[in-house]
Amino acid sequence: MDLATRRRRQALFLFFFLPGIALSSWVTRTPDIRDRLEASTGQMGLVLFALSLGSMLGILCSGRLTSRFGTKPVIFAGTAMIVTSLAVISAGSLLSSVPLVMAGLCVFGAGMGAGEVAVNVDGADVERITGKMTLPTLHGCFSLGTVIGASTGIAATAARLPSHWHLACVTLITAAIFVYAIRHIPAGTGILTPGHDGPGAGKPRQKLYKDTKLVLIGAIVLAMALAEGAANDWLPLLMVDGHGLGAAAGSLVYTGFAAAMTIGRFCGGFFLDRFGRTNVVRASAVSGAIGLLLVIYSDNAVLAGAAVLFWGLGASLGFPVALSAAGETGPDQTARVSLVATIGYVAFLVGPPGLGFLGDHWDLRTAMLVVLVFVVSAIFLAPAVDTRRRLEAVRRHEDAVG
Repeated sequence: MDLATRRRRQALFLFFFLPGIALSSWVTRTPDIRDRLEASTGQMGLVLFALSLGSMLGILCSGRLTSRFGTKPVIFAGTAMIVTSLAVISAGSLLSSVPLVMAGLCVFGAGMGAGEVAVNVDGADVERITGKMTLPTLHGCFSLGTVIGASTGIAATAARLPSHWHLACVTLITAAIFVYAIRHIPAGTGILTPGHDGPGAGKPRQKLYKDTKLVLIGAIVLAMALAEGAANDWLPLLMVDGHGLGAAAGSLVYTGFAAAMTIGRFCGGFFLDRFGRTNVVRASAVSGAIGLLLVIYSDNAVLAGAAVLFWGLGASLGFPVALSAAGETGPDQTARVSLVATIGYVAFLVGPPGLGFLGDHWDLRTAMLVVLVFVVSAIFLAPAVDTRRRLEAVRRHEDAVG
């Protein structure tokens, strides 16, 4: 691996790490911010809907923007929006302003959504150049960021540091990471030129929806993104309201979830090489289902908190493994990764308000049954991520055309 590729890979690590810190900093302070906003569970669902709406707007634009301008400008714009949004959320917390917090979350979601496809396409390109599995490790950096951000959030909560000052500090840290990393991302990756005449050129992107394997991979992403997103949106409140823990303890449980995600993603390469994608995704879904089952039905707060580790391990590999598989199902990798990521982001759109609505009418523990059903479905859909035959066919086609 040459020096430029190594620095590019390190920069991508930071671009996954940065939103992890930002997201978990918000998540660990949701009980405090909810109290400052004087919002009910249902109202918090609407507040979180702004995050989901922004995410969907960003993800719907990301693929087209990446195909037109390349990954670097899209990563730049998306990350800049994340950094800016933290300052807006901080101001909203300071002023106890629901509209301001919602605006900040919408910008935050748009930044994450816009950068999601671009950073994964860039990571997939590094996989192609190096010949090594990279996306699980990159997503592991996101989870590592959530662990560090959550740990800092716990310390800030325990020290009774106001959420707005905490988020203001995170804004400065993420801004410094952004300025350092962006210069190592090369221009031009992911652009589809008007005269592109490779395999599949000129094929309308809508036809990708007719690719059954790609849609099944998208369904796996949907299920596992919902499992991850439900924890990111609701886990601290679930442990506080559903299991009677304090705010700091609820944040500690979320940190355990993030740590389990990190371990799963950093160790995932070993298991993927040894057991293959299908077995790993199936085992992940089983682990996630066991964790969710215990969190929902156990009345022992300690057992429920420990079960979150199974939930985190289960949710760790589905998203990155499925994205890697999606890029191998045919030509136009950017469009395929974009489609699958868009399907996954439906979970972030409907998840927060949907679970909040159910939690308001029943309780958050019962609402998590919806997540459990989706995760169980991924057990049966796991064979879709085995794309070896499809990839060999695409390469033979490319060699024949070339």
